[in-house]
Amino acid sequence: MLRVGSKAGCMACRNLVSTNMGVRFRVPLQKLHPLSRAIHHRYSGNTNPQRPPHRTAARYFTSMSRLPMRPPKPPPGSGGRGHQQQRNFWMVRLAARLLKLRYILLGSAVGGGYTAKKTYEEWKDMLPDFSEYNWVIPDFVWELSEQIDLDKLTKALPEIEEIAKLLPDLDKIGENFSFLKSLLSSETSGDPPLKATDASAAATQDASDKQYKKGLLGELILIQQQIQRHEEEVRRAAAANNARPPPPEPAPSPPPNPSPPQQKRKSSDKERLDQLQEELLRTQLKYQRMLERLEKENKELRKVVLQKDDKGIHQRKVKKSLIDLYSEVLDILSDYDANYNTQDHLPRVVVVGDQSAGKTSVLEMIAQARIFPRGSGEMMTRSPVKVTLSEGPHHVAMFKDSGREFDLTKEEDLAALRHEIELRMRKSVKEGQTVSSETISLSVKGPGIQRMVLVDLPGVISTVTAGMASDTKDTIFSISKAYMQNPNAIILCIQDGSVDAERSIVTDLVSQMDPHGKRTIFVLTKVDLAEKNLASPNRIQQIVEGKLFPMKALGYFAVVTGKGSSGESIDSIKDYEEDFFQNSRLLRDGMLKAHQVTTKNLSLAVSDCFWKMVRESVEQQADVFKASRFNLETEWKNNYPRLRELDRNELFEKAKNEILDEVISLSQVTPQHWESILQKKLWERVSTHVIENIYLPAAQTMDSGTFNTTVDIKLKQWTDKQLPHKALEVAWETLQEEFARFMAEYRGKDQDDIFDKLKEAVKDESIKRHKWNERAMDSLRVIQHNALEDRSITDKPQWDAAIQFMEETLQSRLKDTDSVIRDMVGPDWKQRWLNWKNRTPDQHIRNETKNELERLLKLHEDHTAYLANDEVTTVRKNLEGRGVEVDPVLIKDTWHQLYRRHFLQKALSHCNLCRRGFYYYQRHFVDSELECNDVVLFWRIQRMLVITANTLRQQLTNTEVRRLEKNVKEVLDDFGEDMEKKTQLITGRRVQLAEDLKKVREIQEKLEAFIEALHKEK
Repeated sequence: MLRVGSKAGCMACRNLVSTNMGVRFRVPLQKLHPLSRAIHHRYSGNTNPQRPPHRTAARYFTSMSRLPMRPPKPPPGSGGRGHQQQRNFWMVRLAARLLKLRYILLGSAVGGGYTAKKTYEEWKDMLPDFSEYNWVIPDFVWELSEQIDLDKLTKALPEIEEIAKLLPDLDKIGENFSFLKSLLSSETSGDPPLKATDASAAATQDASDKQYKKGLLGELILIQQQIQRHEEEVRRAAAANNARPPPPEPAPSPPPNPSPPQQKRKSSDKERLDQLQEELLRTQLKYQRMLERLEKENKELRKVVLQKDDKGIHQRKVKKSLIDLYSEVLDILSDYDANYNTQDHLPRVVVVGDQSAGKTSVLEMIAQARIFPRGSGEMMTRSPVKVTLSEGPHHVAMFKDSGREFDLTKEEDLAALRHEIELRMRKSVKEGQTVSSETISLSVKGPGIQRMVLVDLPGVISTVTAGMASDTKDTIFSISKAYMQNPNAIILCIQDGSVDAERSIVTDLVSQMDPHGKRTIFVLTKVDLAEKNLASPNRIQQIVEGKLFPMKALGYFAVVTGKGSSGESIDSIKDYEEDFFQNSRLLRDGMLKAHQVTTKNLSLAVSDCFWKMVRESVEQQADVFKASRFNLETEWKNNYPRLRELDRNELFEKAKNEILDEVISLSQVTPQHWESILQKKLWERVSTHVIENIYLPAAQTMDSGTFNTTVDIKLKQWTDKQLPHKALEVAWETLQEEFARFMAEYRGKDQDDIFDKLKEAVKDESIKRHKWNERAMDSLRVIQHNALEDRSITDKPQWDAAIQFMEETLQSRLKDTDSVIRDMVGPDWKQRWLNWKNRTPDQHIRNETKNELERLLKLHEDHTAYLANDEVTTVRKNLEGRGVEVDPVLIKDTWHQLYRRHFLQKALSHCNLCRRGFYYYQRHFVDSELECNDVVLFWRIQRMLVITANTLRQQLTNTEVRRLEKNVKEVLDDFGEDMEKKTQLITGRRVQLAEDLKKVREIQEKLEAFIEALHKEK
């Protein structure tokens, strides 16, 4: 009954809303008529769960929450009595029921309306008066709600399709990334990596150049274009030199000597060719450095992306092979040993031999690829090359500091790899040297390759030839001994079988390093030539049995690594080697055993020996580095307990940030500070010239016209020749001093003194590279000339400022002159009595001369600046009369200082008289005996100083400070790439200890990971 009543009530509520109002049945209750909300019973579905509480509570106050219950139906077993009544009186009952339903509806409507109205009034009285809280909402909100049309605003919003058009095109971004990847993996010496793919790309090449020539990538492209241009010039010059026909030779007479012009032309062509080749090499090295820098940045970015853990990006753990883990340990140890002289006793295969004995060929046969540069009889291996061999599905090679893979199945990649190795060797060799101890690390993977680490060393030589450094032989010996003295190193001794055994040098060296032959493997190369050339094949048998040489070895092998042609493939060499030994009588006659021939057996034997040595020694080496780490950490805790362990690179980055902050501080200097410093320094630089060469000569004239004319001429000459140059010198020195001052102030704020040497070097190098804009001199000359031509003092404050400037200048000069005179004549009577000082004979003579000249000045106060000859003679005779012998030069020198003091004193008194002379100046000193042209001169000088300081300040703040900041950044970038420079500038036990700790920890972690992987493989 309750459920039926609720449904009927719901229908009644909904029927109250007319259909022509356009309201559906599922509209929220808040949008219905108040009467409908009042009589809506509580069992109807609530379509708005977020309805306010005071509205939901209103329906409980109505009396029509439930409809009256219907009478129950008659039971089915009541018989036909009721049915008979319905049949007899159905018309009456129908009418009664219709009337009853009408009365019920009418009464319900009236009663319900009254009750709803009463409930609405009660509910309205219960609500608080919200008009008192209108002050909470600002007035402009009500004004905005009245002015803004929400419907128009909704229509003005863009559609979803239009918003999607504004999003970046992910397909194009993917294409750009794939293009950058292909660019980085392009050849360093092949065609340019940027090629147009169709005709339209060629048409837009000029427009795209502007985009590419930005940043490091643009510099790489420009350098590669320079390399191609230089190569083309070298080829063109060589072709022109070869194509020039020789001069004709007359038959009857012997060939004449070439004429001097022809010799000069040939020498100039050869010099130009050599110069082009050197420039090409320098450009290639620069290109290589920038490629390495780009690859390093790419590697760091890739590392950051892989380590990022948000947005679903997780680090991928790539499982490295056992040999790769071991090679990483050797790479770290190689750098660590070169810098810190630690003992590295980890095994590796050291390939040694005489020059051109076939070391590189044996290594290429083991690696199954022609990966090394080749030459006919000349030294090609100029630095140690560490090759990590491992098995993989693809035959590829890769440098340890590069992400590029060289496909060894393609000839163009092989050529690029050989060229890259040659460039790295040349880069590692210092100027004036022939070989280098810097190791080049290379990894080679391929199917069927034995896992091991080999180091190819420069060939041992017996004589230093032309073009080599004088210490080349000793350097090669020291490098070879450094690698072979490792007690766990496997020595692969290569001996040329085509030459006499007595000419071998390397066998004696190997026997010194491994006298018992416990870790030496002897390899005899070029056996095919030896069999052909040797008259007695038994000699080969003696060699491979260890009976000919005094050295001992674990095993002896005979191999053939080619037929003498550099263009042969590895497969053809293998076939030739197998065919040779199958048909060789050395093998047939039993002089050689089957397991002693072919490079395949050699590589298997070397690999087994290598891994046996590794398993026996690696754990011992790990314990050594663990103990070394404990000692270093203890030393750091005792000496630097409150400092972080920052290595050299981290310290350099910290210093770099501090230096950049100091440079940025230059841009924060106020214009007033710049102008005051510039004005003061400029006046200090030019004041002597103004007083001595302009003011003093002009003051000797008799009238104001001559004074002004002399001043104008001398100012014009000074401005044209000296003043702009002096001003630029002052500005440049001021910039240096301010830069040094900021660095000194920053150093005082708890600054680490370990950066002092680096900052000083950066400052000196930046200032050295900074070149002042010379075009500013011409504009500055015009500005200074216009400022000095102006003579119009407009107001009294400017006149007073000129008076003050003149007075300060004259007083400073007078003070300096008095000091000079005191030094000339010595202490006066007061100082002699109080300080017990005496005059020297020279000071006594000068004092007497001074007294005589002062009497002359008292008699002639308007005396000129120079003494006449008769006056000099008179003074000399007067002094001789008093027993003082004096030289005329000394008299003139003393007169110069005395007259200078006399003139400055008169000028100061005249300056005091001109303080009130501005009124006469405005009247051009008409009807006045006072003339203050010297005040006007100093006003012109002062105005020139102000304008020049303002101009220089603008140039400093707008141009020179930014250029200096750019130079500092370039110097820091150059120093950051130069590890040797950082080692020189950031020094100390603290730095070395941090470097040791970092390396030892890294080595220990790598060794533990390798040992764990080694145990798993067992």
